[in-house]
Amino acid sequence: MTMVLIAIGCGLLAVIYGFVTSRQVLSAPAGDARMQEIAGAIQEGARAYLGRQYRAIAVVGAIVAILIWIFLDGMGAPLSTVSFLIGAVLSGVAGYVGMNISVRANVRTAEAARTSLQGGLTLAFRSGAITGMLVAGLGLLSIAGLFWFLTGPSDLAPNDRSIIAALTALAFGASLISIFARLGGGIFTKAADVGADLVGKVEAGIPEDDPRNPAVIADNVGDNVGDCAGMAADLFETYVVTLGLTMVSVALLVRASEAELTALMSLPLLVGGVCIIASIIGTYFVRLGSSNNIMGALYKGFWVTAGLSVIGIFYVTWRALGDLDTVIGAELDGTGGYTGWALVWCMLIGLAVTGLLVWITEYYTGTNYRPVRSIAQASVTGHGTNVIQGLAISLEATALPTLVIVIAVIATFQIAGIIGVAFAATSLLALAGMVVALDAYGPVTDNAGGIAEMAGLPDDVRSRTDALDAVGNTTKAVTKGYAIGSAALAALVLFGAYTTDLELYFPEVVVDFSLSNPYVIVGLLLGALLPYLFGAFGMTAVGRAAGSVVEDVREQFRSNTGIMAGTSRPDYARTVDIVTKAAIKEMILPSLLPVLAPVVVYFAILAVAGQAEAFAAVGALLLGVIVSGLFVAISMTSGGGAWDNAKKYIEDGHHGGKGSDAHKAAVTGDTVGDPYKDTAGPAVNPMIKITNIVALLLLAALAHGTM
Repeated sequence: MTMVLIAIGCGLLAVIYGFVTSRQVLSAPAGDARMQEIAGAIQEGARAYLGRQYRAIAVVGAIVAILIWIFLDGMGAPLSTVSFLIGAVLSGVAGYVGMNISVRANVRTAEAARTSLQGGLTLAFRSGAITGMLVAGLGLLSIAGLFWFLTGPSDLAPNDRSIIAALTALAFGASLISIFARLGGGIFTKAADVGADLVGKVEAGIPEDDPRNPAVIADNVGDNVGDCAGMAADLFETYVVTLGLTMVSVALLVRASEAELTALMSLPLLVGGVCIIASIIGTYFVRLGSSNNIMGALYKGFWVTAGLSVIGIFYVTWRALGDLDTVIGAELDGTGGYTGWALVWCMLIGLAVTGLLVWITEYYTGTNYRPVRSIAQASVTGHGTNVIQGLAISLEATALPTLVIVIAVIATFQIAGIIGVAFAATSLLALAGMVVALDAYGPVTDNAGGIAEMAGLPDDVRSRTDALDAVGNTTKAVTKGYAIGSAALAALVLFGAYTTDLELYFPEVVVDFSLSNPYVIVGLLLGALLPYLFGAFGMTAVGRAAGSVVEDVREQFRSNTGIMAGTSRPDYARTVDIVTKAAIKEMILPSLLPVLAPVVVYFAILAVAGQAEAFAAVGALLLGVIVSGLFVAISMTSGGGAWDNAKKYIEDGHHGGKGSDAHKAAVTGDTVGDPYKDTAGPAVNPMIKITNIVALLLLAALAHGTM
């Protein structure tokens, strides 16, 4: 239990870091009265949206909690129900607190940029680090605290089915909130962004973030509820799912003494803890060098974190398992076993995957590389060629990440079986604190640029905020690539847990997963369909919501001619309210799709065949979701990021600069890419895992005889 208590201490350290750093950020100057007025409007809109969103999610969460109590806890001790609620509440807290810091740090970043580029960078990144450390800290606290309670005061064996069910329910709670937050926030941010661009830039010919645009405040609100609160909930969920399911995999697959099993199940918690410490240290290395390379400064902090994590992983594995050469436990069939060295190598491979995914995503979305510049070049010949090249890049961007993940899966499986894959995913997610810090930096700098524009700050301030924002666009894309890659590894572990649960809960049922079984083909096809259908719902939702914004902005321009003349103020609140209602309404149906799909497929196949066929179809459904979802998510996020930065590349003065025909074509491409990269694509990440988790809970409910 000492190891688990150490992990809890590391989680508390991350929360303390967030509290102390937030005091430092909020004590910084907030600018003049005009800047504070604009920031106040953004804060008010963000709080109003999240308040409505969380009330809607709370209704769904309460219904699901009751169902878990009935079907998993059997109306008895509500262990799984409480675990579900803990995961759901903490996922919401991570997103809300992160958003609250972001909307208060934006104006302070703009004010700091008056003085120097380093000042703006430090304040923006520190505010992002608050969100990052809260995600990692609260995630680790929830898992380690639950495991400590169940194996300590409750005195359950580490592989007790109650612990397995509780950890799975905890992950489900985080996943359910994540998919609503990710999708709802994505619909809001892109509806506002697309609506603002189409009427402001294209029709009215006014600059981005022009205060005459009624949608400009909604656009700035969207950056926070989508890229800050949504991503925080997303990676909190991924963190909890990965660490929790690695522990579940150990409990299900490893035969060992209780002491050895406890040590193996505690190791992911220790890895998460030591990587939190490494991430906190890494935040203090984000400093500009003589070249003023902002991305280089951010990467400096990332690579320091990764290097310290390598040392920490060696140390905690040695402390947890003792002699790294000693074989611990055995696989479920009595063969094999695990050495500390084998697990260390798997975790180092996970760290390598993190670095490679970061580099590949930057290559496809950074303005210094071929993909983005090829889209910018294609814009010279028109809107159509911009869209064609953007789609080509989005498809091409799937290749390298897939090869990296394939090699990692083969290598780790050869070293330590499915447990090796699980530990690789654990080390990959253990850097979530630093990666979320890079992501949450993005909306802060985006808002800072908008505030500088609307408040009429000097050109040198705007040039600094533009430089910070351009890098933020890449860091947001990098984080999405990281989240999707980690989801693929985590989902493979979840599928392994599904097949193992089948053998434990239903040993008398022989399930045929061969491709000669038609129900396997049916499951694969339905699973592959889900990400496309889910993406279609998300894209359609953005289109409808954006249409409402376009109509509202046009109507305000028509009815109030003083807006364009600069003599009267637009009704920002009305536009924010329109987008809020649309996003809440549109997020419900697609979010329920991955929750209901495994249950519906199981009972549909059961009605026409047998239980073995139904289990085979659900298992194949999970594989189809993993494979199809990986490609859909990477294609959308990388392609959308490339479209966005191609526009920024032209705005920097290439191919005619702002206002040129190439720029107009690039705006069209960015409009297509926006819902790709910020709504449909990222939301596929939690969708992949929630489908797998629901399948695990379905097996548990069936085994309890409650379904």
